[in-house]
Amino acid sequence: MVFNSISRTITTERLVLRLFQQRDATEVAGLCNNYQLYINTLYLPYPYTLEDAVSWIKNHLDNYNKDKLYEFAVTDKTTGKLLGAIALSNNQSFKNGEIAYWIGEPYWGKGYATEAAHAILEFAFKEKNYHKVFARHFGSNPASGRVLRKIGMENEGELKEHVLKEGRFEDLVYYGVINRNSANQQ
Repeated sequence: MVFNSISRTITTERLVLRLFQQRDATEVAGLCNNYQLYINTLYLPYPYTLEDAVSWIKNHLDNYNKDKLYEFAVTDKTTGKLLGAIALSNNQSFKNGEIAYWIGEPYWGKGYATEAAHAILEFAFKEKNYHKVFARHFGSNPASGRVLRKIGMENEGELKEHVLKEGRFEDLVYYGVINRNSANQQ
């Protein structure tokens, strides 16, 4: 993982994580207007419109500059094609943050979520000096749990029937990992 603070990019073997631009809105809307993606995410609306994408993207730069929330487009390093998104919240009071991500259905099963999540975890620990990073997923989406385990997170438990989605209560499974290099820092 290589972080470039000037361009605000994170580069991995196959990916470039970069800030979203308004020009990405059409592609975001196309990828997010997908029922299979919707049922596996906590906050995405469905149907997902171009206006939803424009509204979502408009505050990303301010959030990044204020160290509030880091939202990156997950793009193919070679082609620049938008594959999905990954975000990291910043709870400065507790030196922790939550990872959230989505990958467009055409790109599922290719390891992009794992590669992006690993990079954002390194960003959190090495660049932002977080003590802990956590994530959560629906119990009905075990693929997301596999991604989190692959990047070194441990299952910390679940909240039973915690969220109502599509008329059904979903369990929220929590994962976390502690930055042992920051354990003694304040």
